[in-house]
Amino acid sequence: MTLLFTNARLIDPEAGTDETGHLLVQDGVIAALATGGGAAAFLAAQGLKPEAVTIEDARGHCLAPGIVDIGVKVCEPGERHKESYRSAGLAAAAGGVTTMVTRPDTEPAIDTPEVLEFVRRRANEAAPVRVLPMAALTKGRAGREMTEIGFLMDAGAVAFTDCDHVVTDTKVLSRALTYARSLGALVIAHPQDPGLSAGAAATSGKFASLRGLPAVSPMAERMGLDRDIALIEMTGAKYHADQITTRRALPALARAKRNGLDITAGISIHHLTLNEFDVADYRTFFKVKPPLRAEEDRQGMIEAVAEGLIDVICSMHTPQDEESKRRPFEEAASGAVALETLLPAALRLYHAGHLTLPQLFRAMALNPAKRLGLPTGRLSVGAPADLVLFDADVPFVLDRAQLHSKSRNTPFDGARMQGRVLATLVAGKPVYRRP
Repeated sequence: MTLLFTNARLIDPEAGTDETGHLLVQDGVIAALATGGGAAAFLAAQGLKPEAVTIEDARGHCLAPGIVDIGVKVCEPGERHKESYRSAGLAAAAGGVTTMVTRPDTEPAIDTPEVLEFVRRRANEAAPVRVLPMAALTKGRAGREMTEIGFLMDAGAVAFTDCDHVVTDTKVLSRALTYARSLGALVIAHPQDPGLSAGAAATSGKFASLRGLPAVSPMAERMGLDRDIALIEMTGAKYHADQITTRRALPALARAKRNGLDITAGISIHHLTLNEFDVADYRTFFKVKPPLRAEEDRQGMIEAVAEGLIDVICSMHTPQDEESKRRPFEEAASGAVALETLLPAALRLYHAGHLTLPQLFRAMALNPAKRLGLPTGRLSVGAPADLVLFDADVPFVLDRAQLHSKSRNTPFDGARMQGRVLATLVAGKPVYRRP
């Protein structure tokens, strides 16, 4: 099918532009695009007749590369009642996420080629979007013995991580990083000092003290990052910090980049749009890991994304069932679903004037694609036509009952939001269209 989008705001994160124009899709890739002029003249320049093309008038709405979301948890195998590949795929499509990069913190962990093959097969059968699995860095995510990184790469693993299980044995971690470097594998880590952060439910400070919550100093993140940077410098490995959430960690990150280390960093949308006060009366849907930070940290993270110091914005989609969340705050499970709320929550930063749309999609599409060596995340000729069409301005009140995820533990339930996905395409084929 040949598809032409006309009168679209083309959000190009690579060029940093936001201009009205036309985009042509042929054979699953972007065949041509141009700004200004009319659709007829654009088609004529491509040697096409209007009757041979499906024309979609975007009516001035935004057309951007599909989101590449690093760090999505899908609970197969083991906890399918929380999230399946089908439900996560539908949620991703409804949220403009065209590629899910999934975590290995399942039951059992994805730490062998056999489990990885099961996951890939299930994803291909059930999910309408692209699914790229990560594998565990150590067996059972126990931090004692590294996995067969080479075999797992051959089986399709795009990165290696123990998720929020910090590898405390530096010798094990250094060996894994050295082996990963020899294979060109990307290691994703959770910068945190596990001793300081054990049992914490909030960020230390006056608010946590008033609420009587066990808390952790933001310095735990800085200490974890400092250790990891030293090991990266020693081994030369490719490294991505899954979440940097506090100002205190930024100087170390900036210094590592200046020194030429192969390091990038991400942050979840929750840490960019919420702060520690949102916990309010012990609302467990706001309990995430790391815990929500002070407002000055949130503002610092927005500035870091704008400057490019923090490279990636992700959903850190973590489904938890009602039984896990409807408990006292200290005992409740951490995490929130965010595949469908990632884009409208990110648009809060755009409407507040903090980030432009090209800056947002640089962090949500282009940079994660580049980090994983993917051809997606771009509006350029020859790139896969993984696209999201959205209205950046339409207001709505989020109702978690309407989410596609099996688990609906979102902190944005009942929140006023602005911006909705109208259509999502993967390889030029619609996988979601708003009713």
